[in-house]
Amino acid sequence: MPSNQTNLLQGTLDLLILKTLALQELHGLGISHRIAQITNGTFQVKPGSLFPALHRMEEAGWLESYWGESENNRRAKYYRLTAAGRAQFEAETDEWRKISLAMTSALEST
Repeated sequence: MPSNQTNLLQGTLDLLILKTLALQELHGLGISHRIAQITNGTFQVKPGSLFPALHRMEEAGWLESYWGESENNRRAKYYRLTAAGRAQFEAETDEWRKISLAMTSALEST
């Protein structure tokens, strides 16, 4: 694994997918590329992790999908957030901010 990449922590993938789709509707490969972009290459999400997560999140009602045409003129499944997905994104964002602040505080303590 290149030195600028790291393993996803439990729960991070869902939040990254939600964040990506809060920005725009995308197909699976587009989601993967956007996550790499917004994390400066730190997280490279492989299809074996991405597609089960998308399916699970769709079953939970956080995402909805439709078939469309990709940039390459190929059939692709696009995903977008539902109202429940936006609420989940806000809740998970708040939780990760709390975790981040707590970890920063712990690491900076003397």
